[in-house]
Amino acid sequence: MAFPGLKFFSIRPAGPVLHITINRPEVRNALHAAAYHELSLILDEFESDDTLLIGVLSGAGSASFCAGRDLKDLARLQHASDEELEQEKALWHKTTRLTDRFELSKPLIAKLNGPAYGGGFELALACDIIIAADHVEMALPEPRRGLIAMAGGVHRLPRQIGTKVAMGYLLTGRSLSAQRAYELGLVNQVVPAAELDEAVEQWLADMLLCAPLALRSTKQCAMQGLGLPLSAAMSQTYEWEEKRKASADALEGPRAFSEKRKPNWTGR
Repeated sequence: MAFPGLKFFSIRPAGPVLHITINRPEVRNALHAAAYHELSLILDEFESDDTLLIGVLSGAGSASFCAGRDLKDLARLQHASDEELEQEKALWHKTTRLTDRFELSKPLIAKLNGPAYGGGFELALACDIIIAADHVEMALPEPRRGLIAMAGGVHRLPRQIGTKVAMGYLLTGRSLSAQRAYELGLVNQVVPAAELDEAVEQWLADMLLCAPLALRSTKQCAMQGLGLPLSAAMSQTYEWEEKRKASADALEGPRAFSEKRKPNWTGR
């Protein structure tokens, strides 16, 4: 997997894991249309590459995970020419944001190396697991800028921490610490910044003990089932679960257990 023309992100495949880093530290890793498009291309490749099983999203430096939408760029568009606006529109038309990828089948870990604000927090909310350094703060301050968290924040936060608590943050723009997010069940683990990489590697190691198709099936069943009554969720047919049941790995797991050895997953 190679993107020689990347300007706003860096990627590092490490075996079955793809490390994706927002690389705009000069603006606290804020994202504009071109950056969102670049991430969209990366995620397309991540989903289609069968050698990649898990993604890790982080930000360059330690000052910020992601400050969200680049507001200076947004302000610039107010004075842009018609041609520039058309180019911007065309770019967005070719972009599918992470926050809109409800069918992404592979697990994503958000590694919060710094604060996550606005759209940056929404990126983390769209990931499956969040590991945060203990100095990190998170917030959806959009109403303080005359905006709202419409990249999923107003919908995901109430679902992930409960309505009343979420509304307290949504209607004030207040920030919450990594520790408070952990207490609310939003963050999976909080560690000192110096231990963040090690903590993420431990999560990856445990996830990679699992069969690849079992990971994808589990994610799809859990996420798609959330919007259904329990009986409907349990009787639903899920694409990746059908693939898992028909796979060689579905036989390999029980066989390896009975033979007291490590399974040899093929992902097929």
